Amino acid sequence: MQARNLSLTHIIRPNSENQAKPPALIMLHGYGSNEEDLFSFASELPGDLFIISLQAPFTLEPFGYAWYAINFEAEKGKWSDLEQASKSRELIREFLEEAIAAYDLDATRISLLGFSQGSILSYALALSYPEKIKSVVALSGYINAQILVEGYREKDHSSLEIYASHGQMDMVIPPAWAQQTPPFLDELGIPHRYEEYPVGHGVSPANFESFKKWLQERY
Repeated sequence: MQARNLSLTHIIRPNSENQAKPPALIMLHGYGSNEEDLFSFASELPGDLFIISLQAPFTLEPFGYAWYAINFEAEKGKWSDLEQASKSRELIREFLEEAIAAYDLDATRISLLGFSQGSILSYALALSYPEKIKSVVALSGYINAQILVEGYREKDHSSLEIYASHGQMDMVIPPAWAQQTPPFLDELGIPHRYEEYPVGHGVSPANFESFKKWLQERY
């Protein structure tokens, strides 16, 4: 099946059973990467899933893409463009509606898998619009409350599940940031699993097997 011409560039792996209205897994890559990155996991993930790997909308030179700019300035230090991040959150939300219609997906079983910046956006979308997302696999990221929609705490998050993991030696996103995830999710009553691995900013084989099993238990 060819990927459709929708609002965000993407590649797909149709579900193996070719059943009508399959569940879907949407992949969101990290800063400076592209849609091919996480898609390398696709062949190992549950065959019931219709997998869609997205390309972020903002181009980075000389190659690569980002969901939002990260700026490095001597005076301000490292800071993120929260306006762009919120815009990307809405672009992904709109894309989901298009993809559900274009690929005849089950709108009640949409999951997200994000790495780093893609993980941050996965949290932002799921916590802002929990009625649209069934589960999240958040790798090497953290929750940035500044890019959640106003009033998110009043929403019903009871149907959402989250798997989160982080490298204990991550020099890009401090483990301390990721360690704030469990108490944040506890406050919202969201079932979750949080794990750490003795690696840097990446996904170890043990980490992959863990979140793969977590997904298999749900599909």
